[in-house]
Amino acid sequence: MNIVPMKQLDRAMVNQFFTDHWGSAQMVVSTGVYDCGELDGFAAVGNGQRIIGLITFLIRQNACEIVSLDSLVENQGVGSALLHEAETWARQRGCTAVRLITTNDNLHALRFYQKRGYQIITVFPNAVDKARQIKPSIPLMSADGIPIRDELLLVKRLNDQ
Repeated sequence: MNIVPMKQLDRAMVNQFFTDHWGSAQMVVSTGVYDCGELDGFAAVGNGQRIIGLITFLIRQNACEIVSLDSLVENQGVGSALLHEAETWARQRGCTAVRLITTNDNLHALRFYQKRGYQIITVFPNAVDKARQIKPSIPLMSADGIPIRDELLLVKRLNDQ
């Protein structure tokens, strides 16, 4: 596995990755509407230049906001390597924190990020209803049967390292 800047990859391949895993490259959260293919990011590339993981982010003031993180290979360090690369990138640009938003149903993400030093800072009740007004394809229920309603803001302070 190699970690490479997303901009080095074929744009059509990156957009197809988002379409396959999110329905489109558009991400809608309470902080905005993003075209993930336009953001900074890193990709984990496996054999044959196949994308096996992708992280996208942007800088706002002194914080790096992760917009998406996907790994096609679980429990092999792909997500951790991408997150580490983004945190290093953020530190190099003077960021003091990394932040992200996930939804209440995403127990896997909540476990993943908290194990890596992220803390739940804010809960935005019913925020997903607002996002569905822009992107109606957001499901009402997770595969686990949990209603998808709230957004949670998680933050990791980089100066605590």
